[in-house]
Amino acid sequence: MSLTVGFDLDMTLVDSSRGILDCMKHVLHARGVDATDAQLWPLLGAPLRDNLSHFLPADEVASAAADYRAHYLEHAIEVTVAMPGAVELVDAIHAAGGTVLVVSAKHPVAVQAVLEHVGIRPDVVVGDLFARDKAGPLREYAATAYVGDHVGDQQAAHAADALAVGVTTGPHDAATLREAGADLVVGSLTELTGRVAELA
Repeated sequence: MSLTVGFDLDMTLVDSSRGILDCMKHVLHARGVDATDAQLWPLLGAPLRDNLSHFLPADEVASAAADYRAHYLEHAIEVTVAMPGAVELVDAIHAAGGTVLVVSAKHPVAVQAVLEHVGIRPDVVVGDLFARDKAGPLREYAATAYVGDHVGDQQAAHAADALAVGVTTGPHDAATLREAGADLVVGSLTELTGRVAELA
């Protein structure tokens, strides 16, 4: 059985919402912009610079992104927790002889720090990719499925000819994920632990 499962990170394998929202508000406030959780929540999962550009002029985005990444490593890792079923699902894939890769829009250093903190040990980690750009490593490692909470994750899966699995733990509901192309939608990763064979 060929089994190589890719995962998005934020709001898929881990609940990183508190750290992300706090760090976004910190760097924006330092530049005179006060954003609310309600404004920031729908942006979770998209590239950092794109999100910052919703609030800041173009010439401030690069410095804000650098400040965000530094602040994130210092303050956000410790408040990040594994999603229910995440550790168990990764272990089940490994127990079945499968390979686990994490492909995220987050900076690779932060991806590694988060995974180490929550005790999830994938075989491959790739960062700084979003939506269809994630298809590159998914194809390279012959992913049979890609699991994510964002519409961009469903696009990535289809671009890589992998099973698109949506999970409704992020800002997008089941209907939105299905419209984006999800072949399967679950409410949490716990629903997949006993269905690993379907990801092959």
